[in-house]
Amino acid sequence: MNGLTFAARLTRDAITCIMFALGGAAYAGVVQVEQGASIQAAINSAQPGDIIEVARGHYRENLSIAIPLTLKGIDRPTIDGGLQGHTIMVTAEDVTIDGFIVSDSGDSLRDQNAGIYLWPGAHRAVVRNSTLVYNLFGLWVEKANDVVIENNVIVGKRDYRSSQRGNGIQLYNTRRPKILNNNIGFVRDALYVDVTHDAIFRGNRLHHSRYGTHYMNSYRNLWEDNDVYMNRGGLALMEVRDQVVRNNRVWGNSDFGIMLRTIQDTTVDNNIVAGNSRGFFIYDAEYNTLRGNLITDNIVGMHVWAGSKNNIVERNDFISNREQVRYVAARDELWGEKDGNHWSNYLGWDRDGDGAGDVPYEANDMVDRLTWRHPMTKLLLASPAIHSLRLVAQQFPLLRAPSIVDPKPRMQPKNNDWRDWFGKHYPGSR
Repeated sequence: MNGLTFAARLTRDAITCIMFALGGAAYAGVVQVEQGASIQAAINSAQPGDIIEVARGHYRENLSIAIPLTLKGIDRPTIDGGLQGHTIMVTAEDVTIDGFIVSDSGDSLRDQNAGIYLWPGAHRAVVRNSTLVYNLFGLWVEKANDVVIENNVIVGKRDYRSSQRGNGIQLYNTRRPKILNNNIGFVRDALYVDVTHDAIFRGNRLHHSRYGTHYMNSYRNLWEDNDVYMNRGGLALMEVRDQVVRNNRVWGNSDFGIMLRTIQDTTVDNNIVAGNSRGFFIYDAEYNTLRGNLITDNIVGMHVWAGSKNNIVERNDFISNREQVRYVAARDELWGEKDGNHWSNYLGWDRDGDGAGDVPYEANDMVDRLTWRHPMTKLLLASPAIHSLRLVAQQFPLLRAPSIVDPKPRMQPKNNDWRDWFGKHYPGSR
């Protein structure tokens, strides 16, 4: 019997080696782990390419996966790290983790304790259909390329202060990751992204954190169809270029919706930015295109300063922001030279009926500047003195403040559903 077992094992090992040598899929054995058994023991005895099926149950283990395999949960078993270290650490390529509750990592920021830690070299890892709860970092991905993180729920250590929590998903020095349809909240930053290129972030819900995304030094990435809400800051894109940011919904953030800081060659189009303190915060941004966005019901629609120029800003709808644009610069900046933007507080007319106002729109005047520097003057906005000051500034160019100027303001908005986005504010921010 022992001889037959040994021979069978030799045959299986030989087939596995041949399949790898030929570049095909390895022979996939199925190993079943019943409740009360050890998952790590099954991993240690597995062959490359095996599928380990884990029955429903509670497994208190810190797992280490060092060979390519699939870890498949049946009816969502729980892997509990016992509040120590990483709950699961992956060092091999081609590992899939599917269908688990992964909980209770340690809480060492120095050691970067995570629910699932994808170690450098864990290329093509897949983590899907799982709930990662009460871990310091949900997922830490470092120098692992072509990973796929999809359909997961990630919730941090909610009883910790924000600065003592980790991030939901941390990406560092990776290439071509796909972060898809995850629900992330109550962490420090829902997504922390650094030196990560050619990535896709699509269909995620990022909420109740410091930043929905804290992002820098990364190029050629796509942000699409994400919901970013009830954070301090929404999407913070800093020191980057070649981004596409489209069809996202960013609302109810207590500071800014979308930050574009030190950013070039980026397209930001068809996003809804509503109910934030500042819809856009644009700082040191050049050669970008902002088109087709709905900016509505923010305290400040766009805050633009620090040499942000040479950007194309067209066909956006600025509707019922308390202050449409706060522009800080030494000279005028032209927006909408080709197609114009819609401004809900535009007081001009359209005699020829071409859909564009006959009088240019100017976002700020001397009165606006005065109220920024001395907020108490807002108490006098309806007074004859303030109206007279506005009139004098218009008549005497020397008193005119530099402004965003739209020479072809659109008379009608592009987005007809703008009313649906009213009232979506961060609690206590109004």
